Amino acid sequence: MRTTVLATTLAAASLAAIALIPESAAHSEPARPGPCGAGQLCLWDEPEFTGTRRTHELSTIDIESCVPLPKGSSVQSLANRTGRPVTTYQSAECAETGEFDTYPGGGTWVPRSPYQVRAFKVWEN
Repeated sequence: MRTTVLATTLAAASLAAIALIPESAAHSEPARPGPCGAGQLCLWDEPEFTGTRRTHELSTIDIESCVPLPKGSSVQSLANRTGRPVTTYQSAECAETGEFDTYPGGGTWVPRSPYQVRAFKVWEN
């Protein structure tokens, strides 16, 4: 009797937990990181590491300077493997009046940016 009550309680708890998961999340696969080499900042124009990929390396970036993306373009997913923190900006001028986030450089993968990235800045450690 005690085993039956326990099993019924566990089954009910499992069903309640499953009911809280949105339908889309219950059946979606996690995003697979796109190719991005060590020491690179990789930017994709589509979510889930798809679309056109742009890569940047520290040797071609002025540290702590705003790097705007080409006019009319934006990024929706990114990987930071530079070894340094990178801030992405909604603003093409790196203005902090719009959305912005900083990602650690040890290997941060962002399959869906919460906003369209139009510029970035790489920081000293």
